Order: sequence, then structure tokens, then C-alpha cells
Amino acid sequence: MLATLASVLLAKSFGRYPGIEAAAYVTSSYFACYGTVFSVLLMGRLDYSRPVLLIDFFVTLAWSIIAEAYSAKRALRVGVVPEGNCASLFKTPPITCVALDREALDYRQFDVVAADLQHDLSSEWERFLADCALKGIPVYHTKHLMESLTGKVELERLSENSFGMLAPVSAFMTIKHVVDWLAALLALIILLPALCFIALLIRLDSRGPAIFRQRRIGYQGRPFTVYKFRTMALEQEGVDARQAAKTESGDQRITRLGAVLRPLRIDELPQILNILKAEMSWIGPRPEAMILSKWYEEEIPFYRYRHIVRPGLTGWAQVNQGHVAEVSDVQHKLYYDFYYIKHYSLWLDLIIVARTVLTVLTANGAK
Repeated sequence: MLATLASVLLAKSFGRYPGIEAAAYVTSSYFACYGTVFSVLLMGRLDYSRPVLLIDFFVTLAWSIIAEAYSAKRALRVGVVPEGNCASLFKTPPITCVALDREALDYRQFDVVAADLQHDLSSEWERFLADCALKGIPVYHTKHLMESLTGKVELERLSENSFGMLAPVSAFMTIKHVVDWLAALLALIILLPALCFIALLIRLDSRGPAIFRQRRIGYQGRPFTVYKFRTMALEQEGVDARQAAKTESGDQRITRLGAVLRPLRIDELPQILNILKAEMSWIGPRPEAMILSKWYEEEIPFYRYRHIVRPGLTGWAQVNQGHVAEVSDVQHKLYYDFYYIKHYSLWLDLIIVARTVLTVLTANGAK
């Protein structure tokens, strides 16, 4: 009870942005408070029940995240300072934006106030924002507020991440890589019989090898061979390479067994080998085929920046947008990838894991 109460109070004490980032404070607060309680019990050699402690932690954490997500659906009334870059905020759900009027600067009718804090605001608006802060009204930077509400980072230039550098924190990358490798080794040992059985079914279902191999662009822009269960018929000669690398909705090349494996993401499991070879991670931007990656690099600025982290079996873009191939859709997918890179952390990985489970159960986004 003390740990739960402390977690709730700690999460609410932070002046956090609404939307995706709210879950960050909930998750980190629970880990900190329950970790403190566990340390006290351990060092004090006090009697406690591990199952009760773990069950209580995960149940209360899940309850808090669900409650936070439910409250986030409530449309916030946002008063927007009509100076600088703020037009796109009016198109961002689930908030109701109202442009503030110089003649009636009443902050009490709004839940929060947003302003382009990088713009050279007039003295009148700066005094107004200072008054809002003094009265306890949250004042948010418009760009940061949009990122938290949409889960996207729309780069106009190579901006810095939350730690003040272009590359994510190397310490977390190292720890994550070790955990990825150990989890992949354990998964391979447990799933090996099932993987062999699925491979046999694929050989019986259609002509061709059980494993599909494709050259893709990975960590630091290096090409590697990705492994997947083959879910499509063998390619015919004379087909355009770029078109063949795309997967369209209702693609006629998908086999009978492939139509079952793809929605459940079972076809991705052989990529455990890629994780063991340090080419991929469990979570990260999805690697693209070489021919598509080169095409996107020609059309989209900063596309190569997504290779700053290892690609993953699942990622932030996959659980929010699903599979896309056209340049116009890839542009928005890239914004999700940039958000993941900017907020590269344990809390975001945990959210992706939870959403991936939901995606698999609902077969959402599969093609």
C-alpha cells in the first residue's frame, strides 16, 4: 500500500505532458518506489512474499497505465498563444484548442496553455505565460506537446535528443543488447521444436524453402541478411525488384499457411538468429529491404538517421501505424521512428511490448 501510494504521488508530482509521456512517469515511479520497498525488505531481512510483491507490482502498474490511458481520452481544453509555429496544434487530437485573445487573457477556462517557446514572443504574452505558471496552470511548448500527443517527432533538422546529443545513451544500448541476446538464446532453446515443426509445414504447404532470406539495411547503415518464415510464393522472373519488395493489402503471393502466420507475427520468429548475431534487437525500427531503403533515402531527408539504433522485430511505428511501403506513408512512419530514438528508454520499450501483444491478439496492421 505504501509503495502504491508513493508511486501515485511521485507520478503526479512531475509536471508531465499529457499523452504518451504520461506513461513514462507512471512506469518509472512504480519501478522506483517498489524497488525501494524491495531493497528495504531485503537489507532489513524482513519476511515477505515474493509472489505477492510481484503480483501487486504488475497489477497496480497495469491498473495505473490503463487509468492514465483512459484519462488521456478526455479532450483537454488548450489555450494557444497565437504567435510562432502553432497552426498544426489545432489539428492534433484528442485536444480542443482555442486561440487566446489579447483583449481577454483569461487562463481559468483552460486545462493547459501552449506556446511556441522558441519564438520571440511579445512582452504581453511572456507576462501572461509567467502569470499562468504562477497560478499553477501548466504551460507547454507546442512542439513538445504535439510529440507527446501523437507519438511522432517531425524533424525539420537533425535535432538533439532528450540527453543533448544525436546518438542515444550508449549505456542503455549496451544493457539492452545484452538482455536482447540472453532473451533470444532462451527463446531459441524453448521454441526450437515449434520452429522446426512450422518449417516442415511450410515445405508441405507450398514449393520452396521454409526460410525466406532478404538483404536489409541495419544498425549504422550496414547491410545484413534477415531471416523469416516464407509466407509467399516464390518470385517469378521479370518482376520489378522494388515492387516485389513491397507487400500490398490482400497480396496474392501470400500462401495459405502464410495467411495464418503473418497476422500472428509468427513469420518473424526466425529473426531470433539475427538478434543472436547482434544484427537486430527485439524492439527497434523495422529494417527495410535494401532496394526500398535506398529509394527512401533519395526521397526523404534524414532517413538514414533511423539506423542509429539496432532494428527490431517490433517497434514504435509498427504498433502505431502497421506495415507501409509507399513514400508518403513511410514519411509518417519515420516520424514514429524518430520519436522512439529521441525517447530511447526502458519505459517506451515496455509500452511497445504491451501494444505488440495487443496487436498480435487483434491481428491489427498485418498484410
